[in-house]
Amino acid sequence: MHTIIRRFIKTGIGFLVAGLLLGLWMLVRRELLDQWPSPYLTAAHSHVLLVGFVMFMILGVAAWLFPRPAQDDTSYRPALVEACYWLLLAGTLGRFAGEVLRAGRADVWLRWVVVLSGAAQVVAIGLFMWTMWLRIRAVGSRVREAKGERF
Repeated sequence: MHTIIRRFIKTGIGFLVAGLLLGLWMLVRRELLDQWPSPYLTAAHSHVLLVGFVMFMILGVAAWLFPRPAQDDTSYRPALVEACYWLLLAGTLGRFAGEVLRAGRADVWLRWVVVLSGAAQVVAIGLFMWTMWLRIRAVGSRVREAKGERF
């Protein structure tokens, strides 16, 4: 397993832990202190789990399972996958921290942190999909299908 793939998967696990801890904190406050979480905390919790955990896991496993690029393929650039990782990491951390801080503050700069971090996530995931597009190809399946093999 390549380093960037391990990084995606381990980062996803880190975000899972963050989401579980935030969820537990919100649960304790709701059940024991009768303090319902703000929509910002709910958004932070959902986002750190769905983008932080789920998307990092999906992207890491996808990069691992997709067929390797052909030896002569010059269009696939691993540096773009690395850039996607860092952009998605920064976006997810920024969104998580921004939403948590927004629960107690209304500063305009925090609103921009949330919006720009969300935009970074969208760009990162889009760039990852564009980068992987050429790796979605038949490797041996055409031969099997020509022989009559069915899925």
